[in-house]
Amino acid sequence: MKQLIECVPNFSEGCDLSIIKQITDAIEAVDGVKLLDVDPGKATNRTVVTFVGEPAPVVEAAFRAIEKACALIDMRQHSGEHPRMGATDVCPLIPIAHISMEETAEWARRLGERVGRELELPVYLYEAAASRPERRNLASIRAGEYEALPDKLSKPEWKPDFGPARFNAQSGATVIGARDFLIAYNLNLNTTSTRRANSVAFDVREIGRVLTDAAGKPLKDADGEPLRQPGTLKGVKGIGWFIEEYGIAQISMNITDISATPLHLAFEACCDSASRRGMRVTGSELVGLVPLQVMLEAGRYFLKKQERSVGVSEEELIKIAVKSMGLDELAPFDPQQKIIEYNLVKDDPSAAKKLIRKDLRAFANETAAESPAPGGGSVSAYVGTLGVSLATMVANLSAHKRGWDERWAEFSEAADRGQRIKDALLRAVDEDTEAFNAIMEAFGLPKGTPEEKAARKAAIQKATLGAIEVPLRVVRLGLESFPLIRQMVETGNPNSITDAGVGALCARTAVLGAALNAKVNAIDLEDKSYAARVVAEADAAMADAARLEAEILAIVREKMGV
Repeated sequence: MKQLIECVPNFSEGCDLSIIKQITDAIEAVDGVKLLDVDPGKATNRTVVTFVGEPAPVVEAAFRAIEKACALIDMRQHSGEHPRMGATDVCPLIPIAHISMEETAEWARRLGERVGRELELPVYLYEAAASRPERRNLASIRAGEYEALPDKLSKPEWKPDFGPARFNAQSGATVIGARDFLIAYNLNLNTTSTRRANSVAFDVREIGRVLTDAAGKPLKDADGEPLRQPGTLKGVKGIGWFIEEYGIAQISMNITDISATPLHLAFEACCDSASRRGMRVTGSELVGLVPLQVMLEAGRYFLKKQERSVGVSEEELIKIAVKSMGLDELAPFDPQQKIIEYNLVKDDPSAAKKLIRKDLRAFANETAAESPAPGGGSVSAYVGTLGVSLATMVANLSAHKRGWDERWAEFSEAADRGQRIKDALLRAVDEDTEAFNAIMEAFGLPKGTPEEKAARKAAIQKATLGAIEVPLRVVRLGLESFPLIRQMVETGNPNSITDAGVGALCARTAVLGAALNAKVNAIDLEDKSYAARVVAEADAAMADAARLEAEILAIVREKMGV
């Protein structure tokens, strides 16, 4: 499994797009790196770039980008709303898959050493890569910004981690590190006052605000440190600023701990604070990309506030999140561009060939074509998807039925359960065909030498196991859908009991079809003990599915009076 890291460098240029294009061209010239997002801001005069790949090519691309920024950006001419200290202001590496934070931090140190040595640029390490505790916080390193660098670099305590302790007037300094996923998030206010935007930021950010006396003088503790009133949100940094481009003030946030402070709760806290101060949050914007789960959680949160079912599709949850937080107020919100999981596959040719991306006619035509895949396994998974989708539909109709308002949570939970089963079965549609293709590839391996014969035999057995595991998963998911279907027949919207009944017919078909698939593939297994267990599970599941279908249809007929 490939190690994946993300790099999100921030460049001190947001107006001259030709400069940004040259920097991103340098990134894209590195094989193995995918550029995900380029987000320039005129008022901040800053561009946030996001790219991903395996560690070595990502670090190479980051170096080339920093090198290009040093050549093209002159900090002596730079001004903007956002704090900054260099042409490449900050360059974090973020672990995405199969890599630890410490491994990522080591890659950050390698990048920092090379930048300092080859570009003669002062480099500070922060967050997980920091060389000392007081340098973990980016704001501490960047205090005073570019203008303070000449004095800062002369102090022993601010000697760079890499590179010369010498002021580079054109390029400034850069901060490189490793950190968890961070959401850069701006909220729009119906005011032009930076002071009032700051008041909201101080209410919510973790560090809060400095306490003052009646004369406005900061209060201090016994050690002479300022006394602070903490803010309401953990893992959040924030300031207020005025964005001339939009003619409004914003609260600019970095959410550094999305488990402690989800995006939707940051939005709600700012709405509450703004309201208390006579203002209103009119919308918001995400800078860079966001994980899918963040948007799904937000969609569920706002549906629950409305006492509506959360058991809707991913697409609908994202739509609700976007509209609830006004993420499309300043510019259209494109999920394929802004959500990291979608962005990673949007240009992948193999993803475009997925069966579940086809329309109904194309899927039927593909199944009917003169090729063995997709076959019974994929069709069984899709029929199961339709069955649990019908039960989920009944749950959603029941959650919104007039006069049943007090039962919305009961049916919302049922619909949410149905959506999870549906999504798992949808994945199995393609997984079954991929498993069959893996067997065909294994049979196509060379078998000339004894070594080749042994390797081919092992590959066939491994692929066969995969071709058993997928239909077995469909069998289990099909059985899992029966309690939901029965619940909807017994307690759901009475106008839709036949829909749930058809769901039972589909679920039985899915279980029986997938069980046949698992049994026929088990014939070729050398592990006869495991093969026997597969057959036993498949036979038991077929009997259970027939019994459960019959019980549900009996209830349907009774309720229909026929």
